[in-house]
Amino acid sequence: MKKISFLFIVALASACSSIKVSYDYDKTTDFSKYKTYAYTADALALRVDDLNRNRIIAAIDAQMASRGITKSDNPDGLIDLILTTKEQTQATAYNTGGGYYGRYGYAGGFGTTQINYSTYIDGTLFINLIDKSSEKIVWQGRGTKTIDPDASPKKRESNINYAVKSIFYNYPVKPIKK
Repeated sequence: MKKISFLFIVALASACSSIKVSYDYDKTTDFSKYKTYAYTADALALRVDDLNRNRIIAAIDAQMASRGITKSDNPDGLIDLILTTKEQTQATAYNTGGGYYGRYGYAGGFGTTQINYSTYIDGTLFINLIDKSSEKIVWQGRGTKTIDPDASPKKRESNINYAVKSIFYNYPVKPIKK
């Protein structure tokens, strides 16, 4: 599982595939009341290597700061992170050979069908904002992306930032314009 979790983060670094983002929230919540936040113990122990966990947390910190929300030991909201992975298989069929037209019309020949299977992993990062007083999720953003195991560290960081920014795009409080 640890290897798959690491590979999920690499997925965020792939420039070849786009991230699919969705969100949900409690429409009765006044999001302007969340001025401070902290991470849950589970978020800080996210099952991924330290480098990529730190990249995810730094990207979230940047998004929260852009909205005027700061870290605190006595927060209004808690950030929880969940990581899931799913192995997918894709089959592609190729037909070769066939017949030909001869003196008496079409003549059948031989043909073959080759099927190639490829497996890949889709990873999903869930970012939850939990109201500290009620202990209920009030906002959830999700990003899903196919994993690229060959991404460089620079590309991982860049795309983790892009993925987290994309997930936060529909957060009810927009970034403060400078």
